[in-house]
Amino acid sequence: MTAVEPGTTVVTAQREIDRLSGRFISFEGGEGAGKSTQARMLADALRAQGTEVVITREPGGTPGAEAIRTLLLTTEGTGWNARAEALLFAAARSDHVERLIAPALARGAWVVCDRYLDSSRAYQGGGGGLTDADLLALHAIGSSGLLPHRTVLLTLDPAIAATRIALRDGDAVDRIGGRDRAYHDRVDAAFRAIARTAPDRFVQIDASRNAQAIHRDILASLAADLPA
Repeated sequence: MTAVEPGTTVVTAQREIDRLSGRFISFEGGEGAGKSTQARMLADALRAQGTEVVITREPGGTPGAEAIRTLLLTTEGTGWNARAEALLFAAARSDHVERLIAPALARGAWVVCDRYLDSSRAYQGGGGGLTDADLLALHAIGSSGLLPHRTVLLTLDPAIAATRIALRDGDAVDRIGGRDRAYHDRVDAAFRAIARTAPDRFVQIDASRNAQAIHRDILASLAADLPA
């Protein structure tokens, strides 16, 4: 089993990945839905079964992508328009896939990612007004269209999310998380619409409950994918 080295095309990596036991699971949803918590809980459950797990996030996961994360989320300066955001997210994702995700999957590891492509589709698309076709074209160029095997969408009413965020972060929100309610309502609607277009990939989980109940439902929904 040969790992895919940085510099190998993702198209080649995808063909290799399809023959291996590694799985790519992404967590999606709006602000305050509990993605990071549930990603960690899933990773812990998989490791307890002896599975190699790479847990990562977007934007981020590699030094280059983490540098772009700072550019995107800092509250300093005037910020970016939706087109510039989409290009920056696509650049970060390209490096993330090339240097971390594809090699891990090619050696048979599970990758658990806090946000991936569908966040760009929901935030810069549904929230920012870019077309889904343009965002998918950027992904095809930057990351050869690599998609997760399963995407867990944690659904939560934006009003409940806003209360959670205020309790968790106070005034210390990032540039995107701090946008107005109308923006986050559009993002929420976009996530749900995207999930309806790919029911074989998406699992929708009610995120209004306690973390353990959500985790149990996630494990049940992934039962067919989990190691025996």
